[in-house]
This record gives sequence, structure tokens and C-alpha cells, in this order.
Amino acid sequence: QVQLRESGGGLVQAGGSLRLSCVFSGRTFSSYTMGWFRQAPGKEREFVGAISGTGGYPFYVDSVKGRFTISRDNAKNTVYLQMNSLKPEDTAVYYCAAGRTSIATMTPSQVDAWGQGTLVTVSS
Repeated sequence: QVQLRESGGGLVQAGGSLRLSCVFSGRTFSSYTMGWFRQAPGKEREFVGAISGTGGYPFYVDSVKGRFTISRDNAKNTVYLQMNSLKPEDTAVYYCAAGRTSIATMTPSQVDAWGQGTLVTVSS
């Protein structure tokens, strides 16, 4: 079984930065695509981006491209989401996810394991 634990959420002002971490427990971390999703109250869970098992070239949705960076350290079984130039609309609960899927088409139905979620609040 695969288990994920994310951390690093908090309160930041607009324009600030935050780094989220997600630790993977289980077998063959490097075989999983690792993704990030976020969900604001009253909204559906939104795909943010993902990184392949090799960690070469992550994919990002347009709304975060250029501001967010996904990376992974396979030696530590950890994936990161570096968030810069944060905007109030980035406020959400952020979830990491593990699955065997394309980094550009990761959907909730394809996720094998979810983290518990960590709240990111961006103030104006």
C-alpha cells in the first residue's frame, strides 16, 4: 500500500512564497507520477501539475505556470511544490497524489493514493 503525507501549508501574503512537501511511503516511489491538486470551498478538486517518476520535466496548468515548481527527490521519497508570487486565488487545500498516469492528464480517478491535504491561505 501507498501512503502520502504532505506538510508546509500556512498563511502568506500575496506575492509571498511557500514550499509544500509530500513524503511517500511504500514501494517503488520512482515508478509513480506524483501530482498536486488543490480544492477551494465550493469548487471541484483542481489539477495543478505533476512530475514523472524520473523527475525530468514537470507539467503545470496555465494558472500556475511560471510561479509554481514541482520537483522530487527519489532518494528521500519526497515530492515538493514550490509556490512563488502567490495570489489570493491560490488559496485552497493542497493535496499530493500518486498514480500511474501521464503528467499532463492526471485526474482524480487515476489517483492511487492521496495525502491528507494542507491548507494554503494567501491574504491580500
